Amino acid sequence: MARSSILRSQLLSHALRNNKLCPALPFNLPSNNFSSSETLLPLAPTSPFSPSVPFKPFSSGSSMFSKSTSATSFHFSKLSFLLSRTLSSSSGPSNIALIKSEAEFNGALSEVQDETLPTVFYFTAAWCGPCRLISPLIGELSEKYPHVRMYKIDIDQEGLGNVLKKLNISSVPTLQFFRDGKKAAEVIGADVARLKDTMEKLYK
Repeated sequence: MARSSILRSQLLSHALRNNKLCPALPFNLPSNNFSSSETLLPLAPTSPFSPSVPFKPFSSGSSMFSKSTSATSFHFSKLSFLLSRTLSSSSGPSNIALIKSEAEFNGALSEVQDETLPTVFYFTAAWCGPCRLISPLIGELSEKYPHVRMYKIDIDQEGLGNVLKKLNISSVPTLQFFRDGKKAAEVIGADVARLKDTMEKLYK
C-alpha cells in the first residue's frame, strides 16, 4: 500500500514537470446549457463574500437597456426645460424697462408726470455689488405690483450725466418712487426692509 502511494506521487510529479497537467484556475467553462449570446470571462480569485456571476452583455433590444435609455431621456429633457426657464427669466420681468439714453429718460419722466402713473426709477450699475444683491427683490416687487411701472437706469450709460445731476443721483443703488406725478419717496442703498415697506405704503 505504501509503495503504491509513493509510486502515484512520483507519477504525478513527473506529469507536472512535463506540462501534462496544470493547476486549476477559476474559469467558468462554457457548456451546452448557455445560449450563444452569453459570454463567459475568466474570473479573478474570489472571496467568500464576492460570488462569481457569469457576464451577460445587454442587447440593444433588452428591456433593461430600453428603460435606462428612456430614463436618461426623461432626465435630459427635464434638465433642458429647467435650463430654458433659467435663461428666459434672467432677462428680468417684462414690466421693467431699461432706459439707455437721456432722451428715453426725459420721455419716461414726462409721461409719468403727465399721466400720474405710479412709477419707480431704479438707478444701478454693473459693477455695483449691493445692486446685484437687491436685483432679485426688484424683480419680485415688479411682479407683486404689476400696475407700477419700473425703469432701470445704468448710470454708466453715455449721455446720462444731466439726468443724474438733475435728480441728485450720487450713489447706487438709488430708487425713486413717483405717485400722482410727483416724487413721493427715495431709497438709497440696499435696504431690503425699507424697499418693501415703501412699495407697500405707496402702491398697495
